[in-house]
Amino acid sequence: MSAGWRQGLALATLALLAGCGRLVPPGYQPPPVVQRPPPVAPGRVPRPVPLPSPAGNALTAGVAYGPPVAGLGLTQTKAVGALASFNDSCPKLAIRTDTSGLTQPADWAAPCAAAATWPQADAAGFFATWFETAVVGPGSTFVTGYYEPEIAGSRTREPGFDVPIYALPPDLVRQAPVNPQPGDPPPVPVISAGKAPLGRYDANGQFVPYYSRAQIEDGALAGRGLEIAWAADPAEFFFLLIQGSGRLRAPDGSVMRIGYAGQNGWPYSGIGSILKAQGLLGDGPGQYASSMQGIVKYLHEHPEDGRELMRKDASYVFFRELTGADTVTGPIGALNVPVRPRVSLAADPAYVPLGAPVWLTTDRAPTNGLWVVQDTGGAIKGANRFDSFWGAGAEARLIAGGMDARGTALVLLPKGVLARLTGR
Repeated sequence: MSAGWRQGLALATLALLAGCGRLVPPGYQPPPVVQRPPPVAPGRVPRPVPLPSPAGNALTAGVAYGPPVAGLGLTQTKAVGALASFNDSCPKLAIRTDTSGLTQPADWAAPCAAAATWPQADAAGFFATWFETAVVGPGSTFVTGYYEPEIAGSRTREPGFDVPIYALPPDLVRQAPVNPQPGDPPPVPVISAGKAPLGRYDANGQFVPYYSRAQIEDGALAGRGLEIAWAADPAEFFFLLIQGSGRLRAPDGSVMRIGYAGQNGWPYSGIGSILKAQGLLGDGPGQYASSMQGIVKYLHEHPEDGRELMRKDASYVFFRELTGADTVTGPIGALNVPVRPRVSLAADPAYVPLGAPVWLTTDRAPTNGLWVVQDTGGAIKGANRFDSFWGAGAEARLIAGGMDARGTALVLLPKGVLARLTGR
């Protein structure tokens, strides 16, 4: 899925938490990024592929002790939902490599074993017993919102339903190693694990970026049998692409649920920031509201300019139909477990372990309290950048579309982890 109304309209830098020094283990260096160019046809000279800069993580940002969990004021209502979501996450925590550098799978074994039988009546006590809080970087947070949209759609193309919804293309792969050795695997599908660049191999054997949003809209994938459904409204579908999952309501009233299958490898670009820079978003006369609803209104009222604006975001998401148990449990997050309204967060896994609880204190009361990180998002990058999930329906759309919260964040880690990281 990955989720979220990823339209951060403006990012603010907040004050550092008083008294919180950033402690990085001595000698820590981020691992180098090593890539080899793709194999090419005989006699052809490969074009160089630029190497990305090594990404930071929670350790490079700095980690410090936060206040005790028992003193946070965790309510029973929030604790019950967080305990259920943490339980869902535990099977993944036991096998995942934590790219934040904060935890190891073994760190989660005891809390997960306890969570399986912990009484809901004392859910708050579970987190106070098994967790300590950590401040990552300065601790200042920016929180947006996402939801599961429902838009008009059809399984087949018919009048009024002309916007294709594509399945994952088979030629979208990760870059293969250079100088392949006997036994090296072929290019792997996008859904496979790995950090190599996403793209495709052209007719000359060159590895090139995958088709952008504009190229896809211009027909790059047409006629390949990849259409799983058709949407009616380009603007509404644009935001469903950003959310990463949703529901299609057909003219006969039937509903098809679709979920995230992959992404084309292009970076996300928020169109809200473009509109704001042009003075079109705000509270003044003739301006549109600084929210998802305001942006959709602009796109509807300026269809030609809106089409070009949407194409400035080259990122594009591919979908799969959700069937069986997936349609009962709700949207599936990047951790491959269902996300819960008012409980699940999307975050950058380089800064927060997927599955970890997070305590938020912000200027928007609905976001305050305990959440669990179970999802990621193309624009949800960096320390303490979160996207909060609000469910489906009109209320969820309203809250998520206007969510813009700032404050502080604490990451809950199993007790003992901070001592290992900080040496004290």
